[in-house]
Amino acid sequence: MSNKYFAYGAIGAALAVALGAFGAHGLKDTLSEDMLEVYETGVRYHMYHAIGLMLVALLADRIGDVKLVRVGARLLIAGIILFSGSLYVLALSDVKILGAITPLGGVAFLAGWGCIAAAALRARKKA
Repeated sequence: MSNKYFAYGAIGAALAVALGAFGAHGLKDTLSEDMLEVYETGVRYHMYHAIGLMLVALLADRIGDVKLVRVGARLLIAGIILFSGSLYVLALSDVKILGAITPLGGVAFLAGWGCIAAAALRARKKA
């Protein structure tokens, strides 16, 4: 489990760098200041959670391949797609209804981190 999710996190981080560079260089003259800020928020949370996913993979190496860690990692990936993805599309298309998807990604992030915290606390009690 850990190698796979570490790789997903590294790929996600590379994508966040590429999307951030695209935003900084390719979109600065295209998007309004507000929409560029929306796009940058997507990139920022994308990177945070890609790095988080790599840390979760390291945690799995330490406490074992437990279901809560796997579920948490999958929720982080879902959060990146829903939260950051909706912000990218919102900024590029200016279709405001897409903003309704963003909170679902935030809920996925929160649920993912909750699962990971529960897994870590359970492992600590067993040690």
